[in-house]
Amino acid sequence: MSLLKRFSRSRAATAIACWLLARYIRLVELTTRWSLRGFDPMHERLARDEPFITAFWHGRMVLIPGLWRRVGKGRTAHMLVSLHRDGRLISRVIGHLGVRTIAGSTSRGGGAALRSLVRVVKAGHVVGITPDGPRGPRMHASTGVAGAASLSGVPVFAVSCAATRRRLFGSWDRFMLPLPFGRAVVVSKGPFEVPRDADAATLEAARKRIEAALNEATREADEACGLDPVEPAPALPADPNTVVADQ
Repeated sequence: MSLLKRFSRSRAATAIACWLLARYIRLVELTTRWSLRGFDPMHERLARDEPFITAFWHGRMVLIPGLWRRVGKGRTAHMLVSLHRDGRLISRVIGHLGVRTIAGSTSRGGGAALRSLVRVVKAGHVVGITPDGPRGPRMHASTGVAGAASLSGVPVFAVSCAATRRRLFGSWDRFMLPLPFGRAVVVSKGPFEVPRDADAATLEAARKRIEAALNEATREADEACGLDPVEPAPALPADPNTVVADQ
């Protein structure tokens, strides 16, 4: 996202940069050979016109709009996007690609965002969440994704992807920018159900399952593309007041 940051001081330049990046993402989508793995459960839920949540890592978001164009059966997707500057820029880019946004974060004062998410899901829509966003640590899920599944009563699919032709940035999320005329492998795991009456220990257990599935899907996609897998960042020290399910 560094390109967008360079233009963010000018509204006109920002608008142009967001539009150009959206056109680039569309070019990548149209010139990429797609390989989908593990999507039968998601296809079945879509065929029944049932909502769900998709979770994907912040660094792999570029291919997600193109993926949804292939599996979404014309349904509008929503994405939870943070309120800081990066989030606003992302919202403008994906808006050009037909994805609507819910403003807020599930991990930082996210009560209002969670309530909005639940309303969107209960209206029958699909919502995407980057559970390691907006600032990481990379490939570690916040409890927000499990909380969203519990509050909304819908399952979570863990989705990750890789591209044979890509540029991998040195940013906190090891952001992957796919290049045109390559092959993309997209892996889906789940669905993962979280009980509506989940306590803190149950939510933590669900968070761990979703995080493990996302990292497994990421490794599988990277290896299928002949790439060295991107590893999670070191975890932050545990909060001694946090209830952990396996203690």
